[in-house]
Amino acid sequence: MTIGFKCTTPCAALGIALVSAVLAANAQAQAVQAAPPTAPAALQVLVNPGDTGEQSRVAQYGVWKLALEQALRRERITNVNVRLSNDATADLGMTRAKSQGIFIAPAHVIGSAVRYGYTPVLGLDKPVQAVLVAPRDSGIDSLAKAAGKRLGMPLQDSVVTYLLRGEVNAANTTIKRHFGTVYNTRYQEALLPCLQIRLCDVVVVERAVYERWVAAGEKFKVVLESKPVPGLGVAIRDDVRPGAEALRAALTEALAGGPTGRNEVGPVQVHTAAAFTYVSTLGYFTPRLLPGATVVDAPAVAQLIKAGATYIDTRTEAEFKAGHVPGARLVPYVEKSAKDADFQAAEDKFDIAGLGADRNAPLIFACNGPECWKSFKASHAAIKAGYTRVHWFRGGIPEWRSSGLTVNLAEQQ
Repeated sequence: MTIGFKCTTPCAALGIALVSAVLAANAQAQAVQAAPPTAPAALQVLVNPGDTGEQSRVAQYGVWKLALEQALRRERITNVNVRLSNDATADLGMTRAKSQGIFIAPAHVIGSAVRYGYTPVLGLDKPVQAVLVAPRDSGIDSLAKAAGKRLGMPLQDSVVTYLLRGEVNAANTTIKRHFGTVYNTRYQEALLPCLQIRLCDVVVVERAVYERWVAAGEKFKVVLESKPVPGLGVAIRDDVRPGAEALRAALTEALAGGPTGRNEVGPVQVHTAAAFTYVSTLGYFTPRLLPGATVVDAPAVAQLIKAGATYIDTRTEAEFKAGHVPGARLVPYVEKSAKDADFQAAEDKFDIAGLGADRNAPLIFACNGPECWKSFKASHAAIKAGYTRVHWFRGGIPEWRSSGLTVNLAEQQ
């Protein structure tokens, strides 16, 4: 018995489609096998020589680019994309995104990179310090005396502007709030005539710039100075090879053997992560003082608690359960506002009623250390609400622990 099967037009079309698909798949597989392997992505390198003069910037970029490419060739890395940047604000964003394999940049960029998974390699043996400068015959002799005055400074992405902003923030104010007007210029040298013709009452520049002015006969004085930070430096992302040690050795050798047979960028030294602690925390840490509150350390807090003061823990419940000061009261500060002295308290949530009805009771506010803004903001809220004995424990639970004092867990309540 024979069974016949008749394929209609749709069936025939399906068969043709299947055959075509198989042939296309085979052709694609053969093409993939024949294609050369994909080359690895280029190593991205960003060079920002800082806010020196434009001619100096380009020259510095050329020397660093040449030395770095030579160092990487020694490590058999030739696919490199090096580019010049004049925008440190954008560079700071790139450190958080980790989009560059290597940064050659001023201290605030390298400091940010260290926070986000980069290792410093080396840099100029020439620390940078920001100084606030006024005419010698001026009555301005401190940051406080400069309140309401006319400030001249480089653009916001300059390392000296970054350092000044951090110091002003540490004094519990902001540049916008503290100074009457602000005059910006791209290069620091342009601030000299601003002081000479008294268009500016004070300007902020690198100490080296100020010293050049004084050496040339200008009668100026320093009214505020930042801590020194490392000079222009190199940082490599932790997952990039050859790695920090190999790059340091290769780059040191390359810098020493430039086109003229000498180090054209000046003396260099090893930079460590610890050298960037100060600059990497500026803009992140809380101010060092708070009008209306007494700033206290761990021993003082222990004595206050012993005398009957209430310790207000402003952290989250989970953090509180993980460890807290014995007898602490949890009153969480729900923070949405910016972490700066001009924060908008209306954006946050804090239960003032949790502090108690007695406005004269001694209170201690704390959270997770100097970089935690919750206790600063809660202290501010308490002062505004009329509490008269506000103590701010800026060091918080990290300082309490490091002082060897007892920490309670949730189950110990």
